[in-house]
Amino acid sequence: MLPAHDAAALPASELSALLGQLYQGPTETVPWAGFLESVRERLDASFVTLVLRHPATDRPGLIVNASPFGPHLPGEPSYSEQYYALCPFLNLHPDQIFSADELFGEAGWIAHPFYLQYLQPLDLRYILAANLRTPNGVECALFISRGHHGEDFSVAGRTLLADLLPHLKRAVDLHAALDVLESERALYADAVDRLLVGTVILDEDGKVMKANDVAGRLLRARDGLCLCNGALQANNPVENRTFRKIVDAAIEAHGLAASRSEVTTLTRPAVATPLSVLVRPIPLSYRAEDKARRPAVAVFIRDPAGSPRNAHASLRKLFRLTPTEIELALLMMDGLTLDESAGRLGIKKNTARAHLRGIFAKTGATRQAVLVKTLLSSVVAMG
Repeated sequence: MLPAHDAAALPASELSALLGQLYQGPTETVPWAGFLESVRERLDASFVTLVLRHPATDRPGLIVNASPFGPHLPGEPSYSEQYYALCPFLNLHPDQIFSADELFGEAGWIAHPFYLQYLQPLDLRYILAANLRTPNGVECALFISRGHHGEDFSVAGRTLLADLLPHLKRAVDLHAALDVLESERALYADAVDRLLVGTVILDEDGKVMKANDVAGRLLRARDGLCLCNGALQANNPVENRTFRKIVDAAIEAHGLAASRSEVTTLTRPAVATPLSVLVRPIPLSYRAEDKARRPAVAVFIRDPAGSPRNAHASLRKLFRLTPTEIELALLMMDGLTLDESAGRLGIKKNTARAHLRGIFAKTGATRQAVLVKTLLSSVVAMG
């Protein structure tokens, strides 16, 4: 009779729960932590290991473990850093399941360097392995191991694993797609931050869902805008009525899947230059009649008096400006005159004029307005 943990087929409710965990895996903080732990318990395994990205000499791998000790064994040897090169399962035919004893024979396996140096110290004896290649070409691997107190994996356990592998491959492709989207989102968000553009996302009730660092600083300082009961408001009461009408219209346009945007300016208590604000609805790619809180409106806030961060290195590389020329160019990007810039830098006006001639020669500009336009339209602000 087969052991209980190797029963031939799962009840429909158990299989459904297991598949639910599998497809939930890409969204977990530790990918597939719940699914791997369920498989470990189901197959009475010591470890279940998913190698999402194979280690290499120039980068660490991305490896997730399920074990009684958690995802890692503190103080134990690292597979990713030390023993990956010894692993004998890397060249297995993809999408097939192999056991260590099947590949090497019992005597050959317990004499294998990978077993002796890496697995035996962890009290791991039996290994079930599968290399996966997803439809989108992602390569990963799954290892299931039992200790010396156990026994090799039965046909029923291998059959269960074989049934799960096609679903795991689809979920891995979903994880890869989400990873790309998150990388792109982080890249664009960082570019917006570097451009000193504040962004605030509102839900369908006009409540703030999230704000980037630039907007957060403005809101905390009540610099033209503030939060009131979770909603975005202009400090000036008259301007706030106009601003709220613009937000309400954007929420309505979101509900109608219409594309529109409105702009306005908001005065500030301590700065003469007002904030420039653009409000636009966030389009939905599909209509879902659920009650979940969804993003509906994006509010973009620009401080025209602000200077892009980290512009010095970009100006030096793009136009080969000297340090003083860079400081002068940045001040002019902020709208200062040549006299004001000279005073700010502590240099004479004639000296500033000489530096300005150097900037013109290197950028191709012929007057200050052209210079500012050239710098603002370059990639300097995104550097």
